[in-house]
Amino acid sequence: MYSLVSAPVLGFDLTRIEGGAGVSDVLTRALALGPDDLAILAEHHADDAQRADLWAAVEIATTVQPTVRDVAGLSRATDPGTPAERRASAALGLLQRAPLGTVDGLLQCVRYDVLDWTWAVADGSEPERASQFPPGQRAAEPTPRPAKLQSDTASRATAVICDAIVAGYLRQELDAQVRRRLAAPWVAASRRLPEREVALGPTGSSMRALIDRVASLGQQDGARLYKAAEAGRRESASWAPAIHSASWAVHLAGRVREAAAGQFLLVQAVETSGIPVTERAAGVWNLLSGAVQALAARDLVDAATAHRLLGPVLATLGPSALGS
Repeated sequence: MYSLVSAPVLGFDLTRIEGGAGVSDVLTRALALGPDDLAILAEHHADDAQRADLWAAVEIATTVQPTVRDVAGLSRATDPGTPAERRASAALGLLQRAPLGTVDGLLQCVRYDVLDWTWAVADGSEPERASQFPPGQRAAEPTPRPAKLQSDTASRATAVICDAIVAGYLRQELDAQVRRRLAAPWVAASRRLPEREVALGPTGSSMRALIDRVASLGQQDGARLYKAAEAGRRESASWAPAIHSASWAVHLAGRVREAAAGQFLLVQAVETSGIPVTERAAGVWNLLSGAVQALAARDLVDAATAHRLLGPVLATLGPSALGS
C-alpha cells in the first residue's frame, strides 16, 4: 500500500493521524540523506536488548491501532443499547482517522524506497532481514526483490530512522516514554546532520510556493478551500484518473522521490495551517495533494489533467499560490 510512487496515499494517512506531521518530517529528511550521513546515524543506534523491549511495545500497539477494517465491524454492531445513529457517528469518526496502510508497509517503504540506494547487489544472497526488528520480534516478509544486502552501517542507520518513524506513526497507541526512547537516537543524530533542502525537481519552485501558501492559510482561505473540496467530491470520478495520470508521468520521468518529497512537505504544511482533520479526510487533502502531484509533472501532463488537478486550487487560492 505504501510506496514513494503512491506518496499521495501515504500522505493521506499521515495527515489524519496525530503523529503524521512528525513522520513526514523524518521521511523528508531521510530523502535528502547521503552516504556520509549513514555513519552519524549508525553511531546512535541503540543496543538490541533495549530495542527488543521497545519493539515488544510496538507489536502490541499495532494490534490496537484502528484500521479501516474496524469501520465495517463497528457499523455491524448489534448491541441493542447502542443507537444506530451513535454507531454511525463512531464509524465515521474512525473512518476519518483510520490509516489505509500498515506499520509493516511503511517500514518497507523506508527501507526499500526511501533508502534504496543503501542496498548493494550480493550475488546469490537473500535480502537481509531488517535489523530494525530486534531479535525475537516479528518482521514482515519483504516483497521479492533482487538479491541485495546493506552494510552494517547502513542497516544500523536504517534502524534509527525506522524507530523514529514508528514512534510517530503509532503516537496515539504507544506510551510516551516508549515513544521518546524510540525517537531519541534519531533526534540526537539529526542534530549532527547537515541541513539540506530536499530536492523537488524542475518544477520545485511552484511546488514550494503552493506548499508555503497552504502553511499560511487564513480563515477565509480555509473556508473557500472546504467548499472547493466539497464540490470536488461531486466530481470524484474525474479526479481518480487525473491523479493516476500525473503519478504515472512522475514515474516515467524519474521524479518519484521529488514528487514524494512534495507530498511529505504538504503534510507538514497542512498541519501548520490548522485545517481540521475532518476537512482533510473529507476532500481537502485530495484537492491539495492532487495539485502538488500535478505540479511535479506540470511539464509532462496533458491540459485536461492539469486543469482537473490544479484548477480548483487556483480558483480558490489564486495564481499567486504557484508563485506566479
